[in-house]
Amino acid sequence: MASSRDRQRKLARAKLDRQLARRAARTRRRRQIQAGVGAAVVLVLIVAGSAWALGAFDDDPKQDTAAEDVCLWTPQDATANTNLKDVGTPATQGLPTSGTRALTVTTNQGAPITAELDLASAPCAGASIAHLASRGFYDNTKCHEITSEGALRCGDPSGTGLGGPTYSFYDENVPVAPEASPSASPAPDQPPAYPKGTVAMVANPPGANGSQFLIFFKDFDPDKPAYPVIGKVTGGLDVVTKIGALPTVDNGSGAKVKPKTDVVIQSLTVGEPTTAPAPAPSGASASPSAG
Repeated sequence: MASSRDRQRKLARAKLDRQLARRAARTRRRRQIQAGVGAAVVLVLIVAGSAWALGAFDDDPKQDTAAEDVCLWTPQDATANTNLKDVGTPATQGLPTSGTRALTVTTNQGAPITAELDLASAPCAGASIAHLASRGFYDNTKCHEITSEGALRCGDPSGTGLGGPTYSFYDENVPVAPEASPSASPAPDQPPAYPKGTVAMVANPPGANGSQFLIFFKDFDPDKPAYPVIGKVTGGLDVVTKIGALPTVDNGSGAKVKPKTDVVIQSLTVGEPTTAPAPAPSGASASPSAG
């Protein structure tokens, strides 16, 4: 018969086995939970990574397809410059940046002057002139200068050279002067920066363009071009040349640039944007001539 000491030893052993079994079970459960949590975290990370790659966490998914600002218009203070005229501000988005717009200037000096505004090189100038034309901004205004550079200056309702709308925009498409090379003379066939028929913006101060523009009636090739080119004359250049030959008088500031005979823009209109036709594939046969 087992002694009391043996029974106590067996009971203690059994108790220890039960404790070890419970401890092992807790360890297994903890490991199972940790494994499950780890798998869940990995799954969440995979899903989140896929969603991020697809743009699910963008603040505003519509922003990816929304139109971006094409032009920015800087407000001008009409109380500080009373020559400015408030006719609103053009749009900043959805503006055409390719093709051309037809510009038609009808004056009291003969047939209309037509031009193409280059929307690829000067989209903001095209947008601004179209906006102002739609508000009648240019109608019944005077071209107040025949410049010494060989251009007709128009677009200032005040006729002072300081007028324009209550916004401005930065230069676009200013010609780059050819770099001087000590070892090479300028190419004799190099075109001037402003060929006859060029339409360009002009601003006071430079870089703060508004409504004023130049139409060149002769070539002008400065050392440092400053006027942004916005288009070219397509018809009526003879009228511009005739205006350029008018006698001039003092404009009140000592410069003899004001036309002695008023040159009045009766109307200025801008057509809808048009896209140039795609060029024919190389090697394509020419169309047969009409017999």
